[in-house]
Amino acid sequence: MISLVMKTLYDTIGLNYANLRKPDFRIAQKIETALGDAKTILNVGAGTGSYEPADRQVTAIEPSFEMIQQRSAPNATVIQGSAEDIPYGDKTFDASMAVLTIHHWSDQERGVMEMRRVTRDKVVFLTYDPSFRGFWLADYFPALITLDEGQMPQIATYEEWLGAVEISPVQIPHDCSDGFLAGYWRRPAAYLDERVRAGMSCFWALGDVSEGLEKLEADVKSGAWEQRYSDLLNLKELDCGYRLVETT
Repeated sequence: MISLVMKTLYDTIGLNYANLRKPDFRIAQKIETALGDAKTILNVGAGTGSYEPADRQVTAIEPSFEMIQQRSAPNATVIQGSAEDIPYGDKTFDASMAVLTIHHWSDQERGVMEMRRVTRDKVVFLTYDPSFRGFWLADYFPALITLDEGQMPQIATYEEWLGAVEISPVQIPHDCSDGFLAGYWRRPAAYLDERVRAGMSCFWALGDVSEGLEKLEADVKSGAWEQRYSDLLNLKELDCGYRLVETT
């Protein structure tokens, strides 16, 4: 059964998603390395097809028709469906992947178990550690912490679901081309752009964020942000809490 919440959300906010969420090649390299030598790959919650390896046989499953319509990867087999009910037999694929999507699933454990069921070898997630503290954006939007704690699985839970896993931090480049939440960590003014925020589902979930935006805008204009976070200005990449989880 397709998750109606996720389908409705991305049919609404996904109208310009492909332009805002262009895969970053450095993050893509980490995901491809984690996938090993898998030739057939299932991408679950595939969105517009970001991070699908171009040189492999990819099958994508995605609940939102709007997202499917924006796909730029022409070679994948695409079906509309959900992680919780994958319509393939046991061990159909060499590997499966899910990139920044599990927080939208209606039954996360069932979705992970479905991925494990249809996969012969590696199961790979790019996800976020809800226990992470240190990304400055939460200073302006503290509700982000509560939101993440409520919708993101704890990292230890992946091992409970999948058995032995390898967990590694994914450093976010300062010029990241993918406009997910931390993609602009060294470009604070970007968060003031409504168009940029439209590609970040968390801002839709938070609702009225005018107070935080006003504070951020004032700090950017006055130079207070630059002074407060001056240690970030010369960094090329930063740990913002994103983690690569892969079965071993």
